[in-house]
Amino acid sequence: MPGLLALLLLLLSSLLSVRGGESYAAINCRKHTASLVDFGGVGDGKTSNTEAFRRAVANLSAHAADGGVQLVVPEGKWLTGSFNLTSHFTLYLEKDATILASQDESEWPHVAVLPSYGRGRDAPGGRFSSLIFGTNLTDVVITGNNGTIDGQGAYWWDKFKKEELNLTRPYLIEIMYSDQVQIAYLTLVNSPSWFVHPIYSSNVFVQGLTILAPVDSPNTDGIDPDSCTNVRIEDCYIVSGDDCIAIKSGWDHATIALGSEMSGGIQDVRAETILAINTQSGVRIKTAPGRGGYVKDIFVKGMIMKTMKYVFWMTGTYNSHPNPGYNPRALPVIQGINYRDMWAENVTYSARLEGIEGDPFTGICISNVNISLTEKPKELQWNCTDIAGVTSNVTPTACDLLPEKKPAIDCPFPTDRLPIEDVEMKMCSVPHNYVH
Repeated sequence: MPGLLALLLLLLSSLLSVRGGESYAAINCRKHTASLVDFGGVGDGKTSNTEAFRRAVANLSAHAADGGVQLVVPEGKWLTGSFNLTSHFTLYLEKDATILASQDESEWPHVAVLPSYGRGRDAPGGRFSSLIFGTNLTDVVITGNNGTIDGQGAYWWDKFKKEELNLTRPYLIEIMYSDQVQIAYLTLVNSPSWFVHPIYSSNVFVQGLTILAPVDSPNTDGIDPDSCTNVRIEDCYIVSGDDCIAIKSGWDHATIALGSEMSGGIQDVRAETILAINTQSGVRIKTAPGRGGYVKDIFVKGMIMKTMKYVFWMTGTYNSHPNPGYNPRALPVIQGINYRDMWAENVTYSARLEGIEGDPFTGICISNVNISLTEKPKELQWNCTDIAGVTSNVTPTACDLLPEKKPAIDCPFPTDRLPIEDVEMKMCSVPHNYVH
């Protein structure tokens, strides 16, 4: 569903203008630098640069082990199809640089379906490779001085709506089976489908992104960490046609969605200091019989919401499966869901909380929440079935399955810091002769 998100967790200094070039914060700096122009790139918005990008990465990879390499995309419009990255590598877009996704399908290689999905999202067969793709990488950075990556998604959205696709649409950025990944300080617009999809990866940093797509564009999720560990998302602004952030764990519209792809598990998610405007729901949990997996130990605090259909939404009937042969007895476990210190205005429904008969969602805690309703709110504000938990200091009063706790309590939010929160970025530079 349409959504707009300003996610403000930590404020980072992203880019500094310095004498002799540009400086930026990154997980690692690079010894060697080259420009796309050095490999035949032409930034006129018309010439294909697919081979230039591929040639650049192939040549620079030979130097990656010697202190790392960075490829600078200068000012201009650089049309390209899909290309792969390498390890110990930085892709850096200058301020007025735009990577334009080609609409020539021959420039998009076909890749296998994801192992944890079993089929494509748009069609049963394979899928188009993502615009910027990488697999089995270590230490890869995609960043810039707020340069732009434009997926030119209208071509793909039209084919999807007309059911003309035989393969699943490409994502804008997808990194698989990788460690130490940073995607930061860029503007991403009009992805064919999901924008940022790290999958089967660890130690992932997503920072300072502006993500924009029409609110009616199909499946344009903003940031979708999938089967990942140690993910840090901060300081992002997202307007999308679907979920702003969707945490996934295999396949069997909200500001933040947990599921529905979760045949694995989702655990220890911490979200705080979030502004959500005109979304269908604040935090949504989506699952169903046959999904299996679990959602546990979810902690959300300090969320402000304006113009919402639902503040809280959990559903156990999200019946989208990759094939009809799923096991209906594979029931998910939903427990330890904690929300606190939240404020919402212009709300239609306070909550829609629907567990699964015989498999209730348990351990729900909601405290210090004030919800102001729209001029024409629904009469039933808390629609609750097959759930269990408590509330404290919540307005409007919750349903009977979430009784008021006396004396008042604060729902838990972890006070310990995760190791990924304490990773300090290094200040890296682009030599002056590469800055236009």
